[in-house]
Amino acid sequence: MTVTARLFAITVDCPDPAQLARFYQAFLGGELRSASRDFVVLTSDDAVRLDFQRVANHQPPPWPDSSAPRRLHLDFCVENLAQAEQHLLDLGATLAPHQPGGRRFRVLIDPAGHPFCIATAAAAEVPGRTLDSSTP
Repeated sequence: MTVTARLFAITVDCPDPAQLARFYQAFLGGELRSASRDFVVLTSDDAVRLDFQRVANHQPPPWPDSSAPRRLHLDFCVENLAQAEQHLLDLGATLAPHQPGGRRFRVLIDPAGHPFCIATAAAAEVPGRTLDSSTP
């Protein structure tokens, strides 16, 4: 049987969904919707929405602690890396102390402690090689 699916949302665990949703709305635009104080949705014209869900025991993931379990992080393509970085810092993000991307991308930390990246178009390009079932 073939199952067809599409990604419609990415849910971000956090201590304050409304606050974190407003941070990302200020960066990305879109509209906020909520049915409760524990869950906020950021919608936009993009196919994938961002959901923010209250988690009482939320612990920000350590960056770049390699002994900590890795988690999902968000990557955003921006036209001007320096302008986007400054805008995000003004909104309350912090620049991560470890920057592995050089001039191609920046790692920032959102107000709830999640690392995320902003990247140039060149850094956001899909790698050229197609993987198949025999590719390791």
